[in-house]
Amino acid sequence: MVYLPPPHLASPTRPSYGEAYANILATHRRSPLTSAASVIILVAPDVDALCAARMLADLLKQDDVMYRVIPVAGHAQLESTRDELAKYADLHTLILLNMGAILDLPEWFGDFDPQLTVHVIDSSRPQNLSSLFGGGESGDRIVIWDDGGAETMGEERRAWEILTYEPEPDSDEELDLDDDEEEEEPEDEYEEGSSTGKRRSLGEGDRLSKKKRKTDRPQHTSKEERERLAARLERHYMSGTSYAQSASGTIYLLATVLERVDAELLWLAILGLTYQYTTSRISRENYDKYHSIYHDEVARLHPPPPASDYDYKAQNPDDRAVFSTDEFRFMLFRHWNLYDALYHSSYVAGRLGIWKERGKKRLTGLLAKMGFSVIETQQSYSHMAKDLKLALKTKLDQIAPEYGLLELSYPSFARSCGYISQPVSAGDAVEAISALLEVAGGVKIDVEVEGARNGGEWFGGEKAWDAGGREGAPRKDEDKENALLSGVGGDVGNAAAVKDDDGEEVRAELEWWVRNFWTAFDALNDIFLMHRALPLAMALHRAIIRQGTSIIDKQDIKTFHGHRVVVLTQGPDLVLFSHPGVLSRLALWLIEAVRGRLNPTTASSSRARRKSLPFIVACLNEKTGTYIVVGVTAAPDFDDVRKNEFGLAFLDAKEKCNARTRHGSFDTSVIEINKDDLKVFLETMCEGGDR
Repeated sequence: MVYLPPPHLASPTRPSYGEAYANILATHRRSPLTSAASVIILVAPDVDALCAARMLADLLKQDDVMYRVIPVAGHAQLESTRDELAKYADLHTLILLNMGAILDLPEWFGDFDPQLTVHVIDSSRPQNLSSLFGGGESGDRIVIWDDGGAETMGEERRAWEILTYEPEPDSDEELDLDDDEEEEEPEDEYEEGSSTGKRRSLGEGDRLSKKKRKTDRPQHTSKEERERLAARLERHYMSGTSYAQSASGTIYLLATVLERVDAELLWLAILGLTYQYTTSRISRENYDKYHSIYHDEVARLHPPPPASDYDYKAQNPDDRAVFSTDEFRFMLFRHWNLYDALYHSSYVAGRLGIWKERGKKRLTGLLAKMGFSVIETQQSYSHMAKDLKLALKTKLDQIAPEYGLLELSYPSFARSCGYISQPVSAGDAVEAISALLEVAGGVKIDVEVEGARNGGEWFGGEKAWDAGGREGAPRKDEDKENALLSGVGGDVGNAAAVKDDDGEEVRAELEWWVRNFWTAFDALNDIFLMHRALPLAMALHRAIIRQGTSIIDKQDIKTFHGHRVVVLTQGPDLVLFSHPGVLSRLALWLIEAVRGRLNPTTASSSRARRKSLPFIVACLNEKTGTYIVVGVTAAPDFDDVRKNEFGLAFLDAKEKCNARTRHGSFDTSVIEINKDDLKVFLETMCEGGDR
C-alpha cells in the first residue's frame, strides 16, 4: 500500500500521516551530518500550497530538521528541478505540495537513489493510479497523503490492477502456459507385483495434477471485460479537474496527530480552505464540512469574542486570537469603505448589474434604505459610527433580499491584529496573499493613497505599489537555501524568453514570480506586510471590474458552440491580465456577472443551459506575441462547482489544429498560445461542444 489514509482510518497495520512524518525524522537523524539538501519541499505558487509549506516548515523547525523550500511554477520546471535534484547525493526526502498527483511518479523518479522517498500532498484530482496503488521498488518509494478518497476507488483499483498485471488472453505468457500442457503422451508400464499384468499409465498422475492446476488457475479476463475496465479508467482520467482536501488541511491533521496544534497553524489551515472556496475550487457543501471542523478547533483554542463580530475589540496589544464570524461576500470592507467593497464584489455586481447606471442607482438605493448616507458609506469603515457597524448585518439581512442578494454572507473566520488595525478576515487575508503572488512584482499597478479619496477613484491620489523593506528587495545570500536551483526553470519564462538566446532575459523573467512567492510566503506571518498588501488587492479588484464592465458594455462576450469566448487585445490593463492568475479571476467575475443577470427562478431549460455555459478568456501578451488562455466551467447554481475539463479539451484541440502552445503552470486549464494560432485554436476548441 503506497497511499496513506487519514488518521481516522489508520490502524496498526495501516500507517498514516504521523508514521510518515516519523520516518522523515528517523531518516534525517540517522544521517545528522547531511545538509539542508537532504529534505526538500517543492511548492506550487498558490495560497493553499504556500500555507502548507509554512506549516510544514514550522513543524520541521521544531524538530531541528534542516530543509529547503523551492517554488516550482509548473510541470516544465518540475521536470528541470527533478533533473537537478538527481545530482544531490544527500537527498532522502522530497515533498511535493499541490503538484504531482496526476504524474506517474514511480516512472518519474525511478532513476533516483533507492534511499529517496517522495511524499505527495496534492489537493487536485484525478490522481495517477500507478502512484496510488503501484508497488515494487519504485512504487514503494512514492507516498501519497490521501484524504480518504482512495478508499472509495475500489472499482478503479481493480481495473488498474487487472490491466497492469494480468496478461492479455493472446499474450506470450498465455501461449507458454498452453505449450507446457501439450506434451507427448507418456509411455505405459506394467505395475510391479501385479498378477494380472494390469498396465498403468506413467502420465496418469500428471494428467490428474495438470487438470487440477488448470481448474485452480485464475480465469483470464475476457476481451470485452478488459475493454469495459479500460473505459472505466478512461472515465477516471478524463472526468476533469476537481479538488479535495486542501494541502494545508492535510498538514493540520498531521499537527493534530503530533499534538502540536496552535493558533498559527489553525489560521493557516483556515486560509487554505478559504482560498479553495473563494476561487470556486470546492462547493459550499464541501466547504461547510471542513468549516465545521475548524469551527470546533477555534472554540477549543480561543474563547468567543465578547463583542460583535464586526466591532471586535482586541483584548491586548498582542492579541492574535482567531474567532468565528459570518463573512460578507463583499471583500475587504473592514479596510476599505462600504460603498467600494459592495461595488467591487462580483456577487453584488452580478445581481445588481453594477456596470449600468441603473445598477449603480440600485446600490445607492440599497444603502439609503438601510439608513446609510452616501458620506458614511464612502468613508473608511474604521471611522464609521459604531451603531452603524453593529446594525450592518441585521439591516443587510432584512433589506438585501429585496435586491436579489439572498446569500450575501457565509460562515468564516477572522483574526485579531491587536492594536494595529481592524481584524483581518480569512477572506481578506486570502485576497492579500493572492495579490502578492500575482502582482507584487512583474507589473506596475497603482494603489490609492489613503486620505486622498475625495476626488473619487479616477481623480484621487495614487502611487505605484511597493512591498518595501526586505520583501521588496532582492533576497540576500543568506537566503540562498530557499532560492531557485541553479540551472532550473529555463522553461518557466515567457515565450519571448524561450526564443531569445540571451540568458539575462530568462533570469529577469523568472525574477518577478520568484520574488512574489517569497514576498507572499513572508506575509503569512508578517502582519505589517499583509496590511501593506490590502491596497494592492483593492487595486486588483478595481482593475477587474473596470475590465469586466468594459467587456459587458462593448458586448465583447461571444457565444460559439456552447462556449462563451472573450478575447482581450487592448486596454490600459492588458499587461496586468496577461498574468494567468489575474485572468482567471476576471473569468470568474464574468461567470458571476452573467449568471446573476439571468433569472434564477426560471424553469426554462434553455435559460438554465445558458447560465452554465463555460467561459474561455484570452488575453494578448504583446511582449511575447502570445495569448494567455483560461478556461473556466460554470455551474448553473451559485456555490456549486463543476469539474474543469478544459485541460483535456485544450490538449485535444492542440492535437487537431497543431497550434503552437505551452503549459506554464500546474493548472491545466491555463495555456499559452502563439498569437497567429489563436483563431484556429478557438474554432477547433469550440467545435467540441459543451464542457
